[in-house]
Amino acid sequence: MDRHPEELTLTVDELAARAGVTVRTVRFYGTRGLLPPPVIGPRRVGQYGRAHLARLELIEELQGQGMTLAGIERYLQQVPPGLSAHDLAIHRAVIASWAPEAVETVTREELQRRAGRLLGDDDVERLAAMDVVRSAPDGYQVDRTALRLGVRLLDVPLSQEAILAAREVLFAHSRAAAQELARLFRDEVSERDTRDVRSLSAHMHPLVVQALLTTFQRSLREELGELLSGSDAG
Repeated sequence: MDRHPEELTLTVDELAARAGVTVRTVRFYGTRGLLPPPVIGPRRVGQYGRAHLARLELIEELQGQGMTLAGIERYLQQVPPGLSAHDLAIHRAVIASWAPEAVETVTREELQRRAGRLLGDDDVERLAAMDVVRSAPDGYQVDRTALRLGVRLLDVPLSQEAILAAREVLFAHSRAAAQELARLFRDEVSERDTRDVRSLSAHMHPLVVQALLTTFQRSLREELGELLSGSDAG
């Protein structure tokens, strides 16, 4: 696995904490070949990177969807080798989109364990502002997928106002896209029986999510490329 100086470097304990699993689970996945071996660093300490974390999160997502260990092994065999952490995250996002939102109530300690880091009061307030966590009588209501994204946004060098504005832009445009797609498919399914409609929906959902992710990724890369080119020219 290629490593770069700026890439995240984690010990097995830090990797397990970030992913919200035990060290024993990480080692078990490694022995089954589901997780690539770490890079051996100074003092013979294993070092894990972003791709390890993304792959571990993908495995956990598959398991959360009820897939057996054998099924996970077969799925990962179909994933091209050498995928970046970003591409693995896209796989996980598509898989997560199949499942209904699952909100759980957790304690502050459990919230930090799942976040894989200590969370100060300011961090929790930012997560709440992003609607990632909500205060509850017994702790916090949180969705696992939203938490992973929210925790990563804590380290993004953008103001809270910019992040919230970006969230509103994404919600508005994704809702508009969903409405347009629904209208597009309406005529296709209007004369089919219920089973056909459900089958079409089950097949289209992950495909549409993958298409949206891919086209958004390409468009954003082009826009940022133009922005950086203009900045360099100036």
